[in-house]
Amino acid sequence: MKQNSLFRKKNVRDILASAQQGESDGHEALGKHLKVRDLAAFGIAAIIGAGIFSTIGTASADGGPAVIFLFLFTALACGFAAFAYAEFASMVPVAGSAYTYSYVAFGEIIAWVIGWSLIMEYAIGNVTVAISWSDYFTGMLHGIGIDLPAWIQTDYMTASNGHQEAVSLMNGGKLFENLSTGLKAAHHAWETAPTIGGFHLIFDLPAILIVVLITWLVYRGMKESRNASNLMVVVKLAIILLVIAVGIFYVDTENWSPFAPNGVSGILKGVSAVFFAYIGFDAISTTAEECENPQRDLPRGMMWAIIICTVLYVIIALILTGMVSYKELAVGDPLAYVFEKLDLKWMSGIIAVSAVVAMASVLLVFQMGQPRIWMAMSRDGLLPPKFAKVHPRFKTPSFSTVIVGFVVAIPILFLNLTTVTDLCSIGTLFAFVLVCGGVLVLQNKTDIPRGKFKTPYINGKFVLPVLVIGAGILLFTPEYKAGTMAFIKNEKQLKSVEEVLGELTTEQTLTLKRTVDTKDPEGFKKAENDVENYYSQDEKSEQFYADVQELGRSERSLYSFGFALFAHKIPMWIFLLFTIGITIVTIFKNLSLIPLLGLLSCLYMMAQLKLDNWIAFFIWLVIGLVIYFLYSRKHSKLRLKNS
Repeated sequence: MKQNSLFRKKNVRDILASAQQGESDGHEALGKHLKVRDLAAFGIAAIIGAGIFSTIGTASADGGPAVIFLFLFTALACGFAAFAYAEFASMVPVAGSAYTYSYVAFGEIIAWVIGWSLIMEYAIGNVTVAISWSDYFTGMLHGIGIDLPAWIQTDYMTASNGHQEAVSLMNGGKLFENLSTGLKAAHHAWETAPTIGGFHLIFDLPAILIVVLITWLVYRGMKESRNASNLMVVVKLAIILLVIAVGIFYVDTENWSPFAPNGVSGILKGVSAVFFAYIGFDAISTTAEECENPQRDLPRGMMWAIIICTVLYVIIALILTGMVSYKELAVGDPLAYVFEKLDLKWMSGIIAVSAVVAMASVLLVFQMGQPRIWMAMSRDGLLPPKFAKVHPRFKTPSFSTVIVGFVVAIPILFLNLTTVTDLCSIGTLFAFVLVCGGVLVLQNKTDIPRGKFKTPYINGKFVLPVLVIGAGILLFTPEYKAGTMAFIKNEKQLKSVEEVLGELTTEQTLTLKRTVDTKDPEGFKKAENDVENYYSQDEKSEQFYADVQELGRSERSLYSFGFALFAHKIPMWIFLLFTIGITIVTIFKNLSLIPLLGLLSCLYMMAQLKLDNWIAFFIWLVIGLVIYFLYSRKHSKLRLKNS
């Protein structure tokens, strides 16, 4: 095998020629129905979802009112990436998004890797969105007095694990009524579920039904999807503006002091959660072939979506932290919570409806994106030809759309929310990094046709070295020097409450719960009978480590040290070393600043994710490479063309 055969690249002129003919590699063209307004609406539909109705609460509790800077930072990072996406979309206005862009910039093997990782963003991300939608939907039904059977509104894993924990606690002496709400629900679902041969029939029916409905809508056509998306965006924007208009009269500016109670570390603690709120704007680029004027409209649609959503996120964050203390916002439904606390329950009902609409619109955009990625990969021979089939009447990638429906619906039967959220984020960030890198690779090539949009050029060598040196000086100032040296020297570090709890045996955990319940029953009840919630309070942390040692754990076991500690720092070391390396390259190659900042900010957010997520992502990529070498490389049309 030739060394460069893995990195064979697609020619932009060939891609454009196929697009101008209204077909690609002999396949039918998609219908063209989208304008700037529609693209911006798709972006808003994708971005305003779980972020504004859920994760904004936890992020605000960690960062205080200063969480607005985290939203601005994340928006800036996504904005830098959006410039790169917009330039590629203008240059190569066809379906495929980051996959197609990587094929042009880096070559086939990297294109396959990015196409495979995008499954994490779209397909796996939709599992997250569907489960969240189900939670909001069943909550809305409960609010109007309709309660579905417990066994058809949760997943098998949650019910099974929750039932086991509930039984263990009750065997240890805890009364059922003193269990947390989640454990009660899981226990009830398990006990009331019908059984077939000893197997408990438990599945999240609302989540599956919304996936089927959205898949049918996407299958029917882009025009129908566009109209549904526009309607849902109008509804949720109207309700969000109502929330702002009502909430602003209940803002107490004293709640904004202190503005950043936990400093920079507190603000950045929610970086992955806030980034997840912005996931989806890049899905706009997968609709390039269905735009009337993609080279003009795609860049505008992306930028408008990010700007509008960022303004709304910042305003909502300020209103939430002004209506109540930031300490109270670590809840799953912060918008509903603050209005209920102020006895405005009618607003809570409106917010519940808006959340259901918002999550459905996110699902719609993601469900549109994945089939178009697969269609593009199939056209290139990297997936079987069936994936490129376009419905003769509806002008949509019909087979790919149906398969995506199954890929999303089946995991819903047994996966819970926390299993997939971070995997979705790391796959998306990886795509952003490669798209920004692609712009840097192509910036000085004169043999590639350019679109109407080009990222403004600022010579990075005059800015990036200054930023890197400035950051280095800041890290060694008195405020941060101790932490910096501890990181470099790999000094032992006290484990978090979550880490220590994860290492306890079942019996030790039960003993600890009984101890807490005996010493402070009222405080434990306020923490929803959850040990982690109870001990995570600042004033309880010292007591936690003392209580754990009474269980027989040594003081040494409460610390991370050696390679076990270093391993968790590997993502950050990758970021630091890459930053130094790319800075040196920038000085000699005059790289463009905006894609550089996009690449580094997205890589930084990847470094904030846990090592477990990196390992899972690496395993996912290895599985993808196995498929590539067994099938895709041999059937690549670019390989057949050049052979």
